[in-house]
Amino acid sequence: MTTTYPLRTIAAHELDAWARMITTTYGQDWHEGGLRNAASSIEPERTLAAYDDEEIVGGASIYGRVMTIPGSAAPVAGITLVAVLPTHRRRGILTAMMRRQLTDLHESGGEPIAALNAAEATIYGRFGYGIASHVAEIRGDKKVMALRPGTDLGDGTIRLLGRRQARPLLEKVYDTARRAAVGWVDRTEKFWQARLADGERARDGGTELRFAFHTESGGEVTGYALYRSKPRLVQVVEVAATTRQAYAALWRYLIDLDAHAELTYDGAVDEPLKHLLADPRAARTTVIDNLWVRLVDIDRALVARRYATSLDLVLEVQDTFCPWNAGRYHLRADGQSVTCERTQARPDLRLTSAELGAAYLGGTTLTSLAASGRVEELRSGAVTAASLAFRGEREPFHPSGWAFPAF
Repeated sequence: MTTTYPLRTIAAHELDAWARMITTTYGQDWHEGGLRNAASSIEPERTLAAYDDEEIVGGASIYGRVMTIPGSAAPVAGITLVAVLPTHRRRGILTAMMRRQLTDLHESGGEPIAALNAAEATIYGRFGYGIASHVAEIRGDKKVMALRPGTDLGDGTIRLLGRRQARPLLEKVYDTARRAAVGWVDRTEKFWQARLADGERARDGGTELRFAFHTESGGEVTGYALYRSKPRLVQVVEVAATTRQAYAALWRYLIDLDAHAELTYDGAVDEPLKHLLADPRAARTTVIDNLWVRLVDIDRALVARRYATSLDLVLEVQDTFCPWNAGRYHLRADGQSVTCERTQARPDLRLTSAELGAAYLGGTTLTSLAASGRVEELRSGAVTAASLAFRGEREPFHPSGWAFPAF
C-alpha cells in the first residue's frame, strides 16, 4: 500500500539522523569522523528527507557542480546519497524524491542537467536518466606490462611529494585537464577534501595515498598520479596530465614500481594506456556504466553544448516523468551557434528524454540506441546525421563516483 510521506529539506540539526538513515540503507556504520566530513560538504537547503511521523526514512541530496560537456561547460546538479530505508521500500518514496528534485530544478531555473552514479543499473531509467558514459575497470599484469619501444616520455622527471606540498599542484593540473575532458567536473575545497579522504576506511587495507608528479625541465608541473599500495597491488586512484609525454611518463613510473604484481585503475573506455603498451593484453578491462545523465530542461540543455557537425533536426520527445519537456523541438547547430525551439513541424526522430540524456555527452550513440529500438527514425538519414552531430572527440568519462561525494 502506498502512503504519503512528507518531503522537505532538512534542518542543520537533522543532519545526524539523516546521515544515519543513509548509512543504514547502504549497510554501513555511522561514525563521528564521517559526521564532521558530511557537515562540511552536505548542503542542507538541497538535501531532501522523507518522514514517517518524526522518523527520517528516505533522503536524497544535490551538489551543484560545473561539468565539461562537448565544446563547453555547464552547471550540473550532482544527485547523490539517494536512499530509502529497507522498512519503507516500494511505497513511492524514491519516485516522490526524484520528482521533487527535478521539479524544483525546473521551476527555479536551476541546473538544466542532472547526473549521478547509480548504485544499481535498473533504478534510474524510469526517471529519465540515460547511461551517458562508461568506465573501463583496468587490471594490469605488471610482470608483462611495458611501454612500447620509442614511446615519447619527454625530458621531465617524476617526484613524490607529501600531501601538503601536493595539494596546490593537484588543483592546478586537474583544473587545466578537466577543461578538455568531457564528464569531468570542477572541484572546490570541500570536493578536494572528499577526493583526498585517506582514513582507514578509505584505504581498505592499503597504504596512505602517494602523490607522484611529473615536472618539466623548466619546472612546470604537467601531471600527477594518485595511488596507494596494497599487498602485491598498485591501486591507481587518479591520473591527470596536460601533455601526452607527462601521461606516458607517469604510467611508466606506475608500471615500474617494485614489489607489486598487479595494477588496477578505473579509466576511460578509450584510455590511451592500452595504446602505450607493447602487449595490449597485459591490461584487461571490464566496462560498466559510469555516469547517468538526465536533461531537466531539454531546450536549455541542448543549447548548452556544441555539436560535431551542422544539424537541422526536429525531435519529438516523450517525457512522462517531467511532462514540461514533452513535445517537439527544432534543434539547429552551425559551428558555435546553437538554437533549440518548440515547434509543430513534422518530426525527424522520436525518442524519450532518457535517450537524449544517454547521447548528451557524446559517448552513447543515437545509432546504437536506434538499433535497439529506443530511437525511431521518421525521416530517412536523420539518425545517422544526429548521431554524428552528437558524437564527441573522445569517450566521455567521469573520473570517480567520489566526484559527487559520499561521506
